[in-house]
Amino acid sequence: MVGWSKKNVVNSFHKLYHGNPSQTWQNTFWLGIPVTKCPLDLWVYQEIIFKIKPDVIIECGTGKGGGALFMAHILDTLNNGKVISIDIEDVEGKPLHKRIDYLLGSSTSEGVVALVSGLIAGNEKVMVILDSDHHKEHVLNELRIYSRFVTKGSYLIVEDTDLNSHPVRPKFGPGPMEAVSQFLQENKNFVIDSTQEKFYMTFNPNGYLVKTR
Repeated sequence: MVGWSKKNVVNSFHKLYHGNPSQTWQNTFWLGIPVTKCPLDLWVYQEIIFKIKPDVIIECGTGKGGGALFMAHILDTLNNGKVISIDIEDVEGKPLHKRIDYLLGSSTSEGVVALVSGLIAGNEKVMVILDSDHHKEHVLNELRIYSRFVTKGSYLIVEDTDLNSHPVRPKFGPGPMEAVSQFLQENKNFVIDSTQEKFYMTFNPNGYLVKTR
C-alpha cells in the first residue's frame, strides 16, 4: 500500500477513535460507571498494578469515578491498596468503594497536597496518574509535585499526551506531551517506558514514566 506505515495506521485509527467521542471514549463504562479512557490503556493499567502491587494509587482527575472504581477493583483482586482520587468538581453519583478516598480541591493546592501526604505511610509503594487540567503549566506543576510521591520502580502516568497534534486536537496548544518533555529535562529520576504502548494506540504516548532512581 502506497504511503503505508505503522505510524500512519496508528495515527489514522487514533484520530478516528478520538474524533468520534460519543461512540468511543465518551461511551465507555466500567460496571455501568463512565470511564473516559482508552480500553487499551486500562488493560495496561491492570498489568502495571498487578506487577507493581502499589499500596497507594494517586489519581489527579476523578471525573465520574469510573477510573477510580476500575483500579479499586483490580486492587481488590490483590487484597491490598487504595486509590486517592482528586478533583475540583464534586460530581454526584460517584461510586463508593472501601478502597477509594475522594478529595475535593485542586491537585496542586498546598492543602490538597498536604492531605495526600497525610494519607500515605512512609513505607508504602505509590504510583500516580495525572488526568486533570491538561494544559502544560498545570501538568508540569503536577509532575513536579507528585513525582516525589512515586516510589522507585513504580509509575507516574501522564494521560492525554496525544493532545496538541500528538496526533489529535492540533489547536489545543501546549499540553501534557510538552509538560512531560520539560519535566524529563529537569528530573533524571524518570524515563519513558515505551513498552507500555505495546497495543500501538494509546491516549498516553510518552506518558508512561517509570521511576528508576
